[in-house]
Amino acid sequence: MKRNWEALVLKAMGGRDFRLTVLEAESVGGAYRRLLVDGGGLLESCGVHPTMWIRLWFDDGGRAHQRAYTLVDPDPATGRFHLEFALHDGCAARWALAARAGDTIDATMQGSAFHLPDPAPRHLYLVGDAASLPAVNSLLDAAADIPATVWLEYADEGERALPVRARAHHEVSWVPRKDEGRYLVETVSAALPVAEDGAHYWIACEAASTRAVTRHVRRTLGVGKHQVTSLGYWSAR
Repeated sequence: MKRNWEALVLKAMGGRDFRLTVLEAESVGGAYRRLLVDGGGLLESCGVHPTMWIRLWFDDGGRAHQRAYTLVDPDPATGRFHLEFALHDGCAARWALAARAGDTIDATMQGSAFHLPDPAPRHLYLVGDAASLPAVNSLLDAAADIPATVWLEYADEGERALPVRARAHHEVSWVPRKDEGRYLVETVSAALPVAEDGAHYWIACEAASTRAVTRHVRRTLGVGKHQVTSLGYWSAR
């Protein structure tokens, strides 16, 4: 598989390449595939932080195609972590379905750098969906003692069965995907309180929805830029 211009750009920007090896594969609820992989030195070289993600390279008809995936339960002691794939049509899902122990895939570490603010936030407001749920869970684990309000959009009823690592002081609301995501934006915008000093807002769902919620938080609520982290996890267009 020949690498394309994206690979060259990532390399020029300091991207580091690793080869992952599949150790185990299992189905999750029929709609997801979870792989346990050896990171090939990735965790040792890059460390671990909440919401950590990497770019995987897939063969799409002989052309290189990269997609970003969040690391699930990375273990620096063993160098292993899980990856979860939504099973819809595409080269990534096809690869995950066919993957068996011993299979390998190339990965690039570039662009993932989130760290919880210091001092720690007094409250977290998290907006995500099934795609960003692994990242949400990593935040809830890392900030286990911090109160959090979480909105998760779901497109399929089965997604509500996905595990959320919430504690007693974490409030989680599942919001159905309606009107191309506008319902999530309206729900979150109506529920968010006025700007709070010491709060942090982490917004990572469909790209247009992410932009709309971020705009509301920054412009309408007047939240400072340093209090907001936003990243579109996928695009409906």
